[in-house]
Amino acid sequence: MATLHHSSFCPNSRFIRLVLAEMGMEPTLVEERPWERREAFLLINPAGTTPVLVEQTGLAVPGAGIIAEYLDETRGLGLSGRRLLPEHTPDRVEVRRLLDWFLVKFFAEVTGYLVTEKISKRFMTSADGGGPPDMNAIRAARINVRYHLQYIGYLMERRRWIAGDHLTYADLAAAAHLSCVDYLGDVPWDESEIAKDWYARLKSRPSFRTLLADRVPGMAPADHYADLDF
Repeated sequence: MATLHHSSFCPNSRFIRLVLAEMGMEPTLVEERPWERREAFLLINPAGTTPVLVEQTGLAVPGAGIIAEYLDETRGLGLSGRRLLPEHTPDRVEVRRLLDWFLVKFFAEVTGYLVTEKISKRFMTSADGGGPPDMNAIRAARINVRYHLQYIGYLMERRRWIAGDHLTYADLAAAAHLSCVDYLGDVPWDESEIAKDWYARLKSRPSFRTLLADRVPGMAPADHYADLDF
């Protein structure tokens, strides 16, 4: 059985949890607090970032994008019609483009700010960077998420799923990041009904159940967070 070193509200960790669930894999989950720089974890991934997938063989695969590629290489063909990275090159390019959009761009403009300021800082010491949230960062993230939501709506007006006709890594990455923002009540769903409908489809899937059960100690989620019908 594989082991996934993750952080419950690290959006890239959530993406890999969704991927593994869609593939029918049930890894052992090890919760990490990356800012603590636990020595045993640094030996696995010197960068000290989550997620990291460790196979039974001891092979450590770090980073959400690398893990996604690795899982497609090692398990993708066996998924047949449920493969999350398409077979044809142009389709694979589009999935990879959107995967980068959410794992990198969305993180840098939205989830990185919100998760750090509203969740992580609550558990960090002052030496680690903890303390009151930076309201300027939060305001920037709340502005930025609106543009990303509009882009998802734009894509969904033209496609059945974000990258095309089938569920792919792109959908799972986008939904994983939005799930963190949604927990905090910072997604303006009323601004894009089509994006809201797409997200409802995603969070109704069995793979989403464990994410919807996650809770931040001392911080309740938005009222609709675990409501499959919003």
